[in-house]
Amino acid sequence: MKRLRYGFSILVLFALSACAIAPVPGPEARAAADQLAADIDRKQRQYTGGAVRTQPDVKLFARVFERVKSEYVRPVDEDILLAAASHALNDAPPPSGTVSDNWLVEQAINGMLASLDPYSTYLPRDEYEAMQDSMRGQFGGLGIQITLPDDGVGVMVVIPLEGTPAAKAGLIARDRITHVDGESLEGYSLGEVVRRLRGPVGSRVVLTIRRGEDDAFDVPIGRSVIHVDVVKWRLEGDFGYLRVTGFSEDTSEDIEEAVYKIRSHLGGRLAGLIIDLRDNPGGLLVESVAASDAFIESGDIVVTKGRYRTQRYRATSGDIVAGLPIAVLINRNSASAAEIFAGALRDHDRAVLIGTRSFGKGTVQTVMPMGRGTALKLTTAAYYRPSGSSVDGGIMPDVAVEDDRETEIDEGLLRAVAELNRLAAL
Repeated sequence: MKRLRYGFSILVLFALSACAIAPVPGPEARAAADQLAADIDRKQRQYTGGAVRTQPDVKLFARVFERVKSEYVRPVDEDILLAAASHALNDAPPPSGTVSDNWLVEQAINGMLASLDPYSTYLPRDEYEAMQDSMRGQFGGLGIQITLPDDGVGVMVVIPLEGTPAAKAGLIARDRITHVDGESLEGYSLGEVVRRLRGPVGSRVVLTIRRGEDDAFDVPIGRSVIHVDVVKWRLEGDFGYLRVTGFSEDTSEDIEEAVYKIRSHLGGRLAGLIIDLRDNPGGLLVESVAASDAFIESGDIVVTKGRYRTQRYRATSGDIVAGLPIAVLINRNSASAAEIFAGALRDHDRAVLIGTRSFGKGTVQTVMPMGRGTALKLTTAAYYRPSGSSVDGGIMPDVAVEDDRETEIDEGLLRAVAELNRLAAL
């Protein structure tokens, strides 16, 4: 079997930064932190009627500011960053319940990061731990992947993971969650929504759902530990079928193992492979690269371009299905690392893409530990397919098939089988 490992000090989406220590803040960052301290003091007195309850860690803001200034994918306007932080702090509502001493600092940080793009965010300890668990394929929660929609109404379900409480409760892709336990999510960041959805195993939460034009309705769901098998396989006649729901740790090895089992069942009768990336939101770049390399003999898989560095990820010799035809299923929720995989196989003429235009996320986020168990997830590079094109705007399929989940017939899968039969006959 072809094995390609790129190590764990990696530039990925999501990524663990190779540099675990934040840089020493420069004079601009220290000045920004001093101004923030004054603003927070004023805000605290506003909340408490004159008393100052805590002394927040404004040095954290300075460290994040320094990272953004030095490592964001393109040069930033410091005045715009500071104005966004100040605006978020001024608009912060009085906290409800118990909050950390750094709550106002985090409000300012998230406001600053929101001015950059939808993907850069600050990860408090619980979110950072949850992200790490998710990348390991195990985490606690409801079993849904969510995103912020363009219109800002609630959060959108990208996909409920198979067999999880969310799937069993009947949630489906593109549902809108507008309230959690009766509280509106208006104005919440994605990280704040995640914190609301997570909780002790066995506890329950009530989600208010909007589905299409239907009236909103409530769905009670119990939280549990989520174990995710991101690669599942079965046979479709003489073809192998792989369902890949994400690119977490060991996904590339799981794909190779699944192909080995398919070949063992079919022997010399394996005629091709169907790889289903529909509703796959991405994950680790290193796993997407290694999975792509399993089917590509040579050349670029993906090129990442940051402010100071361009990096090429290249294939090594070997193809685990020895040139047999491959069909890759994509839809508008296939994003990030999934688009890298689909784009690489398409550009190397190793696969026909079937379905609808993909999501179009062409940036790399590096996760940088910031101390005390927290981290910064920052956009540090853009990635490009072997052809040199970006995936911004999405990847168009070779064969267009509407992604209609209202019917029991999987038109995409049927078309994939038909395309493989056609290619196998050439």
